[in-house]
Amino acid sequence: MVISDIKVRKLFEDGPMKAVVSVTFDGQLALHDIKVINVQDKHFIVMPSRRNPDGTYRDIVHPINAEFRSYIEGEVLEAYKAELERYEAEKLAAGLDGDEAAPEFSEAE
Repeated sequence: MVISDIKVRKLFEDGPMKAVVSVTFDGQLALHDIKVINVQDKHFIVMPSRRNPDGTYRDIVHPINAEFRSYIEGEVLEAYKAELERYEAEKLAAGLDGDEAAPEFSEAE
């Protein structure tokens, strides 16, 4: 499978969750709600999951092997960094200071 499109749907300034991303494979399969997380200055992705009745979470979908997971993670993080750079450039061009957020930038919940 080849990633044909990545959309960073939402960015967050505060908290460990930094983005929500959708990935399209081979132009035929969309995977939504991949989360970009930053903990201890390290970025990684978390697959979509659902909450079980006992309060634990279970992935709805996940890569079967480490090689494919690494491929997805690398591509998603690259797209996230590009979107973050674009956002920062737009913020600078608009003259926003560090305390103001552009409309498409959401606060983490």
